[in-house]
Amino acid sequence: MHIDVVPNRESRPTYLLRESFREGTSVRKRTLANLSSLSDAQIAAIRRVLRGEALCAPASLFEVIASRPAGHVQAVTVAMRGLQIERLLAARASPERDLVLAMIAARIVSPNTKLATTRQWHSTTLAEDFGVADADEDDLYGAMDWLLAHQDSIQKKLATRHLEQGGLVLYDLSSSYFEGLTCPLAKLGYSRDGRRGMLQVNYGLLTDARGCPVAVSVYEGNVSDSQTLVPEVERLRSSFGIERMVMVGDRGMISSKAIGELRQSAGLDWITALKSTSIRGLLEQGHLQLGLFDERNLVEIDSPDYPGERLIACRNPQLAKLRAHKREDLLGCTQRNLEKVQQRVAAGKLVGRERIGVAVGRVINQYKVAKHFELDIEDGSLRWRRDERSIRAEAALDGIYIIRTSVPADRMDGPDCVRNYKSLASVERAFRSLKTVDLKVRPIHHRTADRVRAHILLCMLAYYVEWHMREAWRELMFADTELRAKATRDPVAPARRSAAALTKIAVRELDDGSPVHSFQTMLGDLSSIVRNTCRTPEAAEGEPTFEVVTTASLAQRRALDLVANIRP
Repeated sequence: MHIDVVPNRESRPTYLLRESFREGTSVRKRTLANLSSLSDAQIAAIRRVLRGEALCAPASLFEVIASRPAGHVQAVTVAMRGLQIERLLAARASPERDLVLAMIAARIVSPNTKLATTRQWHSTTLAEDFGVADADEDDLYGAMDWLLAHQDSIQKKLATRHLEQGGLVLYDLSSSYFEGLTCPLAKLGYSRDGRRGMLQVNYGLLTDARGCPVAVSVYEGNVSDSQTLVPEVERLRSSFGIERMVMVGDRGMISSKAIGELRQSAGLDWITALKSTSIRGLLEQGHLQLGLFDERNLVEIDSPDYPGERLIACRNPQLAKLRAHKREDLLGCTQRNLEKVQQRVAAGKLVGRERIGVAVGRVINQYKVAKHFELDIEDGSLRWRRDERSIRAEAALDGIYIIRTSVPADRMDGPDCVRNYKSLASVERAFRSLKTVDLKVRPIHHRTADRVRAHILLCMLAYYVEWHMREAWRELMFADTELRAKATRDPVAPARRSAAALTKIAVRELDDGSPVHSFQTMLGDLSSIVRNTCRTPEAAEGEPTFEVVTTASLAQRRALDLVANIRP
């Protein structure tokens, strides 16, 4: 008996079980059964039986004794290898270096406290791949101390990789709240996390023009932005050897006082923005004329108050509408709250000028619009009205911002100055990634200043790896891949995604039908590639085992191939 395959045009072939027999001198065939309804695997098994091969159940050949997610760990490991993270940490191998490498990978795969990390990484292949299966939390703390001792050399290597003489350096400061009371860095200060009353630490991030992280510094929680700028410039020069640079920072970072100190350093330029009070001063002095924006949205102006600097004034109509709408909302909310206080005064429930003034102060300062109201408070009455003149004066500046720079026009034109200032958004994205969904730098649990510094440095190195992985996976994620358009588009107009990016967002599928991912869902998809540890059923305890890894899908293979091309 044998199986014949009968072609069936574009449909699945017909499979027939037949036997041959002799009739006189002729050999004929008779059909015993039509096997077309069977699967290919069943038909293959019948063929093996017809050939006399023995069949057995797969479970009788081996059993799976452990299954651990491996694909996401593989992706991170391959990216770290391409970035030469081990050589970045130290030239020679050591147990501490292996532990730091494992903690960087763990921070990307599953960020946790150090104790939880030593328990979590055994549920994947991470501990085995990095050779740290026997490490406990005390070993990790020792490795953190080792890492902090190597911080200067690590960041010098990163600066050599990504910074160049005369290039852009982006800098910004953020903060994270602190759990505990013993760390000397933990202070009360301006909370960027919205956690008022909680101790915090500040940390500044230096990046290149693309937003790729280069260095991080940790400060006490009550240190202001501008106080950290000059030390960072000095470090760029003395430690990293960058003598000429263009520092890009926001209006709180590069203040007028800080600029006074920066002027004393040759080869140092800056790009920042003016505060609203300074813009209003230019308008009142006549240096800024609103009629300049009738036919264009960007114009350079001069002012004797800013000698040797260029002022690039921009007006964004969409931003103007947004600010006008927001101001009206805040005024309306404040007005309704004032009416409630007024009703309490009229009903005799709130009496006395001082008590009424305290209640009004709470209301009028809640939304920062006190300057737009005129108040008349007596012992038994409250009257108020909007200050329309103040409102009109502020509305005249809606949508207007001014970039302040010392870079000469022959080196950088006005539109490029605006684009480079807006590139600070990449540092803000870095802080969001560090703080929230990806690396979770907060809350900080460490008790000593050095451990806090090591923890934040570890998170920065993890973001360095993640940043390169995100760049490699742009085509697979919701990110825009048409980056060249940023260099030519209108710098003042609101940023718009390309048509290809909008299509990805709407359809949520790539051209090959595979789903579009975020960074986290991409790691989650790769984690379905599992490393199975197997053995024969009759194997005694302690006998050798073997491993079988899940075959990657085409989409998973594509993602792994992309990170394999990552280079420093």
